[in-house]
Amino acid sequence: MTEMQLSGLREDLFNEAVRQQLDEWIAQYPAGQSQSALIPCLHVLQSHHDGWLSKPLMQALALYLDVPEISVYEVATFYTMFDLSPVGRHKICLCTNISCQLCGSEKMAEHIQKKLGIGFGETTQDGKYTLAEVECLGACVGAPMLLLDRQYHEHLTPEKIDAILDEIT
Repeated sequence: MTEMQLSGLREDLFNEAVRQQLDEWIAQYPAGQSQSALIPCLHVLQSHHDGWLSKPLMQALALYLDVPEISVYEVATFYTMFDLSPVGRHKICLCTNISCQLCGSEKMAEHIQKKLGIGFGETTQDGKYTLAEVECLGACVGAPMLLLDRQYHEHLTPEKIDAILDEIT
């Protein structure tokens, strides 16, 4: 992937591969409604920027979508799926909302934190894992659960967590 250009004219922002993906999302909405593509565009940029969104990246997206920068910041800071600082190669989002809590998420959190040697909001020293506490992942029926990268893992036990983490190379 070529380096992304984050300043200058709108048509020069990012790189061709990223612009193509952004434009595909923007084209799914009526003309003049590019803000509607904000969330999928943030996902595109985050995936092309080592899993996180820098301020210059968000500023460039605001220019590209022709929306105020604050609109991009509001969305990027509201949703836990967006990271505003560097993260590990694998992000573990552990749900600690009421359903998961009632089914043992606190015990799962302690197990993960002890196993990885990090707390919520931290990244392992080798940069492999970042652990995040999330309010709800919308899978209460599978509580306690976590999201590892883009895959849900439900009905967690310490043994299941060990197996999940052992499979990651």
